[in-house]
Amino acid sequence: MVPRFLLVSLSIAAILGEATIHQRRERLDEVTSGLGLDSAYDATLGRIKGQGKGKSALGMAALMWISHSEHPMNIGELCEALGVEVGSRDMNYDNIPSEKTLLASCLGLVTVDESSAVRLVHFTLQEYFNNHSGHFENPRSTMAEVFLTYLNFDSVNELSHNLDRAPAETRLLQYSSSYWGMYARNGLTEGVKSLALRLLDKFGRHISAKLLLIGSLGQIWGEWRYSEGFTGLHCAAYLGFDEIVIALLEEEESCVADIADGRGLTPLAWATEGGHEGIVKLLLDRKEVNPDSRDDHGQTPLWRAAEGGREGIVKLLLDRKEVNPDSRDDHGQTPLWCAAEGGREGIVKLLLDRKEVNPDSRDDRGRTPLWRAALGGHEGIVKLLLDRKEVNPDSRDDGGRTPLWVAAWGGHEGIVKLLLDRKEVDPDSRRIGGETPLCRAALGGHEGIVKLLLDRKEVNPDSRDDEGQTLLWYAAGGRHQGILKLLLDRKEVNPDSRDDEGQTPLWYAAGGGH
Repeated sequence: MVPRFLLVSLSIAAILGEATIHQRRERLDEVTSGLGLDSAYDATLGRIKGQGKGKSALGMAALMWISHSEHPMNIGELCEALGVEVGSRDMNYDNIPSEKTLLASCLGLVTVDESSAVRLVHFTLQEYFNNHSGHFENPRSTMAEVFLTYLNFDSVNELSHNLDRAPAETRLLQYSSSYWGMYARNGLTEGVKSLALRLLDKFGRHISAKLLLIGSLGQIWGEWRYSEGFTGLHCAAYLGFDEIVIALLEEEESCVADIADGRGLTPLAWATEGGHEGIVKLLLDRKEVNPDSRDDHGQTPLWRAAEGGREGIVKLLLDRKEVNPDSRDDHGQTPLWCAAEGGREGIVKLLLDRKEVNPDSRDDRGRTPLWRAALGGHEGIVKLLLDRKEVNPDSRDDGGRTPLWVAAWGGHEGIVKLLLDRKEVDPDSRRIGGETPLCRAALGGHEGIVKLLLDRKEVNPDSRDDEGQTLLWYAAGGRHQGILKLLLDRKEVNPDSRDDEGQTPLWYAAGGGH
């Protein structure tokens, strides 16, 4: 639906923007005969372009940046970006437009929200620009050149590479560091490539190396000591720049193809992390590159590829005889374990085809690939593993939890059925603490699983955990009336049992107001 308020507002602004009565009448005729918002946007952009040269360029540049941003920019970042002169040595602060001037130049097509993010006035304007790409020429490469020019500024080069955040006066620094690669990858002109090589040649001691890692991986890894030694080659491999990787590899004096950063990650590991198969091939063709190198946590490129679901890279690495397909990291987790955890069924099949791979390996907490797949609800992988005679379908982790226990806990009914079909599986096993699979299913409200387990004669529907709490107590605690009814229909269940503190299921439910 066309937002009428926006259409009316833009139409009125277009009419009032004319200087004489005659011109306003002509504009009124154009607006009323138009097809809607597209006509209104055409008219408003015509007015923007008809401003004085400076305001016209500023308004269109701002619209280009906002409509092509990979991530929303705040008003300070945008103003600073618009003040950068590509190819200059440093920022000319007198060239940065004020927020007021910027917004005025856009004639109402741009707003600033409560978080200071700059946005187009309506999502239909983004759709308009998507359908009318001719308004902007090479926006991605233009933006990449601005970011890279900024990062190559003398004042930025002089900043300590040990800083954990961008100084307040460098409003564009964090954004440029985090996102320049996204823009450059979609607009890698010779100019962008030249600026990128200038930055990457000194990247190991540049503040943007740490800011890139913080911006890209801050919520995942949370430690930054490994930004030491994160070179331009590591960065280019991670961001996926084949041409730049080749150029850096040709600079033998300043670039080592298998160099490890402060966390022990090589360019091959970073290319794997980014999922860039072409760069992985490039690096594997170098005789000095170890395809099975281990980082500080014992994780190999294969381990990382299996964890990230990079099936093509897994195939490349498995083709190398130096690669151990069953290596264990410092926690005892193998590539198969990681693939099972992440639900990477294709990779699980590839690894299970290797005779060196133990399909029932245990990590340092006793958890097997089957255990992880059952916990994650990955039914296809559970089937693959149960087809292997080496796999114990009833193995226990260090807490006494079996694959059935964690599948019941997670509510994965299909996996519970698969495991209950195996005679080796104890349907009433107890973890440390005395909780059975039935207890966890009752507490989680998984009624279908409760029914499956109650159908097994080996299952005691009135078992007590180490605190004396029965299954009925768990169901009352979870407030699951359907399961309570199922249990109260069983003659074995004592509805008035007491736990070690003398509390009954009725007491517990009443205390919670149920």
